Amino acid sequence: MRRRRIPGLAFALFLLAATIACAQNASGGEVRARLSLSKPAERRHMPSAVLWLKPLQDTPAAPFVSSQSYTLLQKNRMFRPHLLVIPVGSMVEFPNADPFFHNVFSLFDGKRFDLGLYETGSTKSVTFSSEGVSYIFCNIHPEMSAVVLTLSTSLFAIADSSGTFHLSGVPPGDYEMHVWIEGVPQPTLNNMTRRVHLSTAATDLGKVEIPEDLPLTTSHQNMYGHSYDRDVKPAY
Repeated sequence: MRRRRIPGLAFALFLLAATIACAQNASGGEVRARLSLSKPAERRHMPSAVLWLKPLQDTPAAPFVSSQSYTLLQKNRMFRPHLLVIPVGSMVEFPNADPFFHNVFSLFDGKRFDLGLYETGSTKSVTFSSEGVSYIFCNIHPEMSAVVLTLSTSLFAIADSSGTFHLSGVPPGDYEMHVWIEGVPQPTLNNMTRRVHLSTAATDLGKVEIPEDLPLTTSHQNMYGHSYDRDVKPAY
């Protein structure tokens, strides 16, 4: 009795399906999470937030390699962008595009530096050599602020306007989930860290609750540890 041969088209489709399945398993699954506001009526929009996953045990590493230059532009007394996520070891340029002096500094958490006064058209740079959150300010203009989050993992997502995090291509395994939410104290953020197990299937990590006492506005001191004199117009 002769064996029946699989028709060419059917065999080709079988190979295509197998290839797609292997590619999906190799690329990993989809991960989703969302911010949850306890008092949404009191806020105009969601705060800036980042979620990232650090591989544990035998889970494949996902290194975040610097492949571009990073810039925090100073223009119209603002930093652009307000939030910057970069790999460990990256250099960030701080060009001054305003027609007056700025004095960029960060002396609180993360990378500590003081770039001093520098004029329009000039640029200074800082290398962020370790993981952490750096809060960036100007010693002349209290309204200026930015955040640089330095990570060693490429598995991160910035919350969209609705407060949703989307990650794709996450390899299956065990991870430590971290979050940063603007305005939330670091000890509270540390308590939000938890272990998660992911498969190749889509995973919903659920809600990330924002504390009820999160202030609507945040304030900071200058690099000398004093309050800004808001009644005096800056000379620069």
